[in-house]
Amino acid sequence: MKAKKVSLGVCTLVLIANTYANAAEIYNKDGAKLDLYGLVDGLHYFSNDSSQDGDQTYIRFGFRGETEVNDFLTGYGQWQGQLNANTPEEGGDFYSRYAFAGVKINSFGSFDYGRNTGILYDALAYTDMQPEFDSMTYNADQFLFNRTNGVATYRNTDFFGLVDGLSFALQYQGKNDGGGEPGVRDVLTQNGDGYGMSINYDIGYGVSIAGAFASSDRTNEQNSRTSGIMGHGDHADAYSAALRYSANDIYVAVMYTQAYNASRFGSTSSRAFGYANKSRLLEAYASYTFDFGLVPFVAYNQTHASDLDNSLGGGSYGSKDIVKFVDLGATYYFNKNTSAYVDYKINLIDDNAFANDADISTDNIVAVGLQYQF
Repeated sequence: MKAKKVSLGVCTLVLIANTYANAAEIYNKDGAKLDLYGLVDGLHYFSNDSSQDGDQTYIRFGFRGETEVNDFLTGYGQWQGQLNANTPEEGGDFYSRYAFAGVKINSFGSFDYGRNTGILYDALAYTDMQPEFDSMTYNADQFLFNRTNGVATYRNTDFFGLVDGLSFALQYQGKNDGGGEPGVRDVLTQNGDGYGMSINYDIGYGVSIAGAFASSDRTNEQNSRTSGIMGHGDHADAYSAALRYSANDIYVAVMYTQAYNASRFGSTSSRAFGYANKSRLLEAYASYTFDFGLVPFVAYNQTHASDLDNSLGGGSYGSKDIVKFVDLGATYYFNKNTSAYVDYKINLIDDNAFANDADISTDNIVAVGLQYQF
């Protein structure tokens, strides 16, 4: 789930994690400033799946600050948290989505460290646009696909100021494992040392392309014969490419990723859980922005897994879809702060043994939300 903004007449849907144009400035003095941003999403799911049906309301808020150290150096930091508001008062679910600090040196680029988006997301973001059922072909804390811990990231825009529209990034992630003791960190959210890079190029005329690569060591527990996890391999690797057109009120994008030992499924409470030995991720998204604030869209999301065998414990499911659905809906922007949306996920997953064992839902979901953001 991502917050979006709209500039009426132009399709400019942007992640609130990466931009905060609607933020409230609470301090700006002597070269230092601090902005506060957030949203409240009154959200409800309608589904025959009882585990999905019902209230999904949440609150998301954060801050971003920066300070001018001198004419060449700027320091910055950002934090964002989420509170799920569909639980009783004593059972609130609160967690940090982002928390990082860094420095920027003019055209030489920026460097930051903390909890941030993995490098693969530089390509995956092209199609991460639905109001509710976006980024469904991958997960947070899945190596370097999405939000994750302990990443050091270097970014450079316009290639040191020499090539307009050409940006690149380099990233390193330290080990996040169970500390030698199972259960300290869930085996499905662990990672070994990892690294990656990405490149984005704004060709012009509304056309942009992106590519990204990442490779991470898998932890001992992820490859242990006693962990019960499916899939094997010393490394989790992924290669992503994306293309988009954004102009004349039209937004169209497609993303493809080939991954090895990296696509996660199930949970440790499922009969089947782990990582696909091979997988391919495909996302496509198209929308049109009317000048009165309506943005209808259509999207397709699929993660197809191959070699779903448990070489550590026997058994095989062959090739199956982990994610597969068509998404239809629309968002209506009353203004830049208030919007309403409908997002209809038409599930194409077959009801089979693998889906049942991995607790993968096969039911459709209609999401209806009313959102306020600042």
